[in-house]
Amino acid sequence: MRKLTCLSILLFAAAASADDNDKVQTAAQRTRSVNNLKMIGLAMHSYHDKFGSFPTAAIHDKDGKPLLSWRVAILPFLDQEELYKQFKLDEPWDSEHNKKLLERMPKVYAPVRAQKDKKYDTFYRVFHGEGALFEGNKRIRLFDVTDGTSNTILVVEAGEAAPWTKPDELAFDASKDLPKLGGLFDGNFNALIADGSVRYFNKSADKGILKKLITRAGGEVIQP
Repeated sequence: MRKLTCLSILLFAAAASADDNDKVQTAAQRTRSVNNLKMIGLAMHSYHDKFGSFPTAAIHDKDGKPLLSWRVAILPFLDQEELYKQFKLDEPWDSEHNKKLLERMPKVYAPVRAQKDKKYDTFYRVFHGEGALFEGNKRIRLFDVTDGTSNTILVVEAGEAAPWTKPDELAFDASKDLPKLGGLFDGNFNALIADGSVRYFNKSADKGILKKLITRAGGEVIQP
């Protein structure tokens, strides 16, 4: 009985140690993701400083067809000027030429947790739809964010990943359910706010509040 008790104690201690290690690893991964989002935020604002607006959700052709993601558009502001120059901006993300550049995904877009089946995919995506910071071909300026940059989501950790060059974002409709979020951390997620800060949201976060944070000029009152 004593040996069994000692064995049980050892097994419990090992399990507790493994759990602690998992928590430490998750905390480190979350910090990495926060840093990635902050770098993306700086790039977004640098883009705005140069062009007078945030990028649209996609680089479009002359007929308005989306070709490449905003993630390609801000490459020069992530010290990736040479990679940006490699893209043919008048061709879609999966053209014979552009598709070869998928493997050159910058680390800032890469999942902070291993995703063997998503080698060139990213969870960093934006909400795209009426009232959001990204809406069709509209070039949204800071001046247009009348809800305040501290009350508006810029980029989020989505529930599902997408190829980093693909113009595939999170469809937003205030009258419908939100798309799945939090694919990196079991439903919990970080969101880059338009003022450059990053907030952490629990998967049980109030969906009504989230919708208010997604709109740029809804005039909603958000309780602290």
